[in-house]
Amino acid sequence: MNQKRDLIPEPAVRRLPWYLAYVHLLRERNVEYVSSTQIAREIKVDASQIAKDLSLIDIKGKTRIGYEVPLLEHKLEEFLGFRRGHRAVLVGAGSLGRALMQDSGLMQYGLEIVAAFDVDPRLIGSERSGIPIYDVGRLDELCGPLDAAIGIVTVPVEHAQATADALIVAGVKAIWNFTPYRISVPEDVVVTNTSIYAHLAVMYNRMS
Repeated sequence: MNQKRDLIPEPAVRRLPWYLAYVHLLRERNVEYVSSTQIAREIKVDASQIAKDLSLIDIKGKTRIGYEVPLLEHKLEEFLGFRRGHRAVLVGAGSLGRALMQDSGLMQYGLEIVAAFDVDPRLIGSERSGIPIYDVGRLDELCGPLDAAIGIVTVPVEHAQATADALIVAGVKAIWNFTPYRISVPEDVVVTNTSIYAHLAVMYNRMS
């Protein structure tokens, strides 16, 4: 499964959570089957594209019936990694960092923030939503024992690269970057960029 996941085009992987969100609603409504045409109508993606995306991860519907909703939900969650636990540390316990620490919904998608790190002495030694905040200087010391493979970066932009470097030294295998800075990492480290400012820029541009 890992090998096949690597072969899935990124645009397809980005669409799969859209399908999952809709299928989850159907399952809550006790709907038994759904067609790609129905999904397409709701999320505005071409039905043939949906069928192709699902076939990439070995999900096939039944002729004239469609996809079995509970099975489709299960397979999507399994493929996307939402059914497995992923431990993460967060660097930057400011307002954005604290918002993520307080977001219990992340656990539903398999992400558990087990610790946060910061430079502010007013925050170090405290907790947010049961998550301890440590001095960032202890990142290398604690990341291994915490068994965290993911690092979340919510620091000011001027500290983004140094934070990413420190996380890599500490042993993380993936970085979720919330800064607008495009950090550089070795080839064996995964980076996902979620810049709120970039999305704002696109929205403002389209509005005007």
